[in-house]
Amino acid sequence: MPASPRRPGDQSYDGLIISADLPDGWHLASRFPGERDDDASEQIDAILGYNDQAMTDADRQAQLDSEADETVDGRWRYIEHSATATRVLIRLQRQTFAVPEEVRITGVIYLPWRPGDPITSQLLRELPTARIEASINKRLFAMTRTETITGGKIVLPSGRKVSERDLLKPLGDPKKTPDFYELVALQHGRLAGQGDPNPSATMAEISGVALSTAQGWVTRARARGLLPPGRQGRAG
Repeated sequence: MPASPRRPGDQSYDGLIISADLPDGWHLASRFPGERDDDASEQIDAILGYNDQAMTDADRQAQLDSEADETVDGRWRYIEHSATATRVLIRLQRQTFAVPEEVRITGVIYLPWRPGDPITSQLLRELPTARIEASINKRLFAMTRTETITGGKIVLPSGRKVSERDLLKPLGDPKKTPDFYELVALQHGRLAGQGDPNPSATMAEISGVALSTAQGWVTRARARGLLPPGRQGRAG
């Protein structure tokens, strides 16, 4: 993620959430939590004692250099309800261990418009966390590509069903295998979720192909919107 926003108060600078991800009646404020122009997510985590993924500088750099999505550095974003001016801070974090990969809301701070007003259970129920998550994941990870059904089966766009244990089998020939790039994305996500620092290399070993071939598969899956864009400077 970029170290600083492209313009002051732009909460959508890193693409993690945009205005279109919010349901009717809610909007993304044009300022960061704390009425700030800059992203203070790290400071908010520190104040709340919410750094549950504390690690050394070496561990952090190793994760940044790997292909896996980070399990640290959640992002706090500030949304408002247009009718009531209710202010809500939500913490968004990529979930490495999900198949497919996804973003989840891992923290909520709820602030009524007038300080001191009570927070009712009805107001909390009206906070559309599930809809926000679904919109983000549909946009970032093309999660409509698969559907998980009873028994852990995954339904691919062609209607073919695979089990999660099949995701670590050889992928086959891209010209002959239905849903090939969907399988590439799912295998990549599974390996990253297991903490593999270089999923493309492992994918090459599984399928018995050159590393450059596996990297090409991943690149094409990204181009199809089946995987999120890779970070600059990261292989695969």
